Amino acid sequence: MLMAAVLRRTAVGILTMLLVSILIFIGTSVLPGDVANIILGQMATPESLAELRSKLGLDRPAYIRYFMWLGDMATGDLGISKAGSGAATIGTPISELIAPRLTNTLRMTAIVAIIAIPLSLSLGLLAAMYPGSRLDRAITFTTLGLISVPEFLVATFLVLVLAVHMDLLPATAYISGRETGLKLLKALALPTLTLVIVASSQIMRMTRATVLNVLSSPYIEMAILKGVPRKRIILRHALFNAVGPIVNVIALNLAYLVSGVVIVETVFSYPGLAKLMVDAVQTRDLPLVQACAMIFCATYILLIFIADMASILSNPRLRHPK
Repeated sequence: MLMAAVLRRTAVGILTMLLVSILIFIGTSVLPGDVANIILGQMATPESLAELRSKLGLDRPAYIRYFMWLGDMATGDLGISKAGSGAATIGTPISELIAPRLTNTLRMTAIVAIIAIPLSLSLGLLAAMYPGSRLDRAITFTTLGLISVPEFLVATFLVLVLAVHMDLLPATAYISGRETGLKLLKALALPTLTLVIVASSQIMRMTRATVLNVLSSPYIEMAILKGVPRKRIILRHALFNAVGPIVNVIALNLAYLVSGVVIVETVFSYPGLAKLMVDAVQTRDLPLVQACAMIFCATYILLIFIADMASILSNPRLRHPK
């Protein structure tokens, strides 16, 4: 049954990627202008634009360009970035543009995950252990407040307090790749703190709600009547049965950290993958936009697949359905 579930979810993931690729291609195709306009500039003549579009293959029918692009993506060829390279140059391979930016995004994502996941799980479990207490009310009120605040407002507030008024941290997170040690930590501090605040609130709230929901089960009530300590009930019984929903919300937040940090990377000028995609949209570098979007989609689907597998492995009813 486990193998059937893996194959079924793999097929759903592949189909989702295919549908998303169609939407990405259509969405980028309807954007005003194209890379030929960016290369030649405002002084370009219709004849020079037509010649360059023919050279770049932009005059072909949309369905042909889609299947050619999809075939290249399937073989790992992300294409060539022509924006800013000039009409006479070959261009820059998109993989060379993406590699350092993806490394930066994954590095910050890893730091945020290492901090946010243990912190939010611990606070969520504490709130579930003492429902209705001052600690529980404080955690609940804080998480509700943080969930309601958009990340750009959190980022602006942190910059205003920690960078402007207190002058403790740099207001931007621009890195050249040569920073190490304390200098790198200071550069990453503000965007990392922003994402930790945003991601932790979701995981804390889901952990508390899921554990409290499991505690209302009959077998938990029986354990309580037998006098089993509440801490032992939560850590040894309730938590394991709450793994599925908790892993799902963690996976969603990790996917957000990789693909949804456009605002954070823009506010702090962090050279990550999301910032690269924003810059590519501004220059109408459609192959680069398409490649970044597909990476975001593949990351999201992979994390959701891992979350589904964790849910199945932790729940015997999903492993052995009647």
